[in-house]
Amino acid sequence: MDVFLELALILIVAKLFGYLSVRLGFPGALGQLFGGIIIGPSVLNLVSYDEGVKLVAELGVVLLLFLAGLETDVEEFKRVGVSAFIVAALGVITPFVLGYLAALAWGYSNIEALFLGGVLTATSVGLTTSILMEMKKLRTRVGTTILGAAVIDDVLGIIVLTILVAISTKGSVRAMDLLIILGEVGLFFIISLLLGSPAVKEALQLSERINLPETISAAAIAITLIFAYIAEQFQLAGITGAYLAGIITAGTPEVKEITNKTTTIGYSLFIPVFLVSIGIETDVRILEHVGTFALIYATVAIIGKIVGCGIGALVTKFKPVESLQVGVGMIPRMEVALIMANIGLDEGVFNSGTFSIPVSMVIITTLVTPFLLKWAFSRE
Repeated sequence: MDVFLELALILIVAKLFGYLSVRLGFPGALGQLFGGIIIGPSVLNLVSYDEGVKLVAELGVVLLLFLAGLETDVEEFKRVGVSAFIVAALGVITPFVLGYLAALAWGYSNIEALFLGGVLTATSVGLTTSILMEMKKLRTRVGTTILGAAVIDDVLGIIVLTILVAISTKGSVRAMDLLIILGEVGLFFIISLLLGSPAVKEALQLSERINLPETISAAAIAITLIFAYIAEQFQLAGITGAYLAGIITAGTPEVKEITNKTTTIGYSLFIPVFLVSIGIETDVRILEHVGTFALIYATVAIIGKIVGCGIGALVTKFKPVESLQVGVGMIPRMEVALIMANIGLDEGVFNSGTFSIPVSMVIITTLVTPFLLKWAFSRE
């Protein structure tokens, strides 16, 4: 199918299935996810996840995290900084250990078990962010902690991946390699906050002088894409840079106009395509062929984040129900988990059969998160 028709179909499905989901009492993102599964390879096979759709979807998640940054309460973000770090740390350690032990117990080799544990460390926050924004929970202490923990989680995931690759190729890890990574990540955040903040304010002020339609909006989106690019050069996810761009832009006088315009642009095309594309990418047919361990592994992935992140929230004075919400919000795995699994395949650690285990885990955690989030927030 032509890419224009594919995008048209995706938008129609996004709004129709999103509406039906809301009418049934679930987040609209859940309907969009299932709409993608129906029109994707799993059922009707009407839309393929080709380069055109992929590009629009990638822009969608970048704009979604930029909007999340714009809507983040910066003072609340500062208050939950320590909590977010503890939540992220325990949310990395717990699933890693549980995944490693489960794989060893099932008979996998030590290096296979290490990689299977490592895949479970990374959270993909795009779906959770969309649902929290829809439920008006993003600016809460819980929502801010989840986003903060996801940013830290991204850094910790890079460190885990570096360690695993070093063990696989060299049999050991050099402290210098880890220090270099930490130095690069620290440099990114320092440059972004110290130099990026005044640069963003100046760029937006300059854009106001250009007498053309939507110049400020265009400048804000350009800044977001630049931040996403720079983040990727520092081995971080592009959405981390986009989120940081949103937080910085939130402190400018133009924030209200930028938020309104970006919301219109994002939710007219890019964000719905991103949410439906999750379903298109989710080929549920693979679940017919996975074995018992794949289901155990997915269960460990879910429990590991709920327990690890939940305990992290509890020890930093969150209420039990809030701790549960934080843990559930950190469940989804997607891009980074699949990157880790692909590296395991490239390094010869995984064969195609073992590789299907992380893929099935990504599918299951993506499908259960909207239901679990609705349940967790209904307990307030």
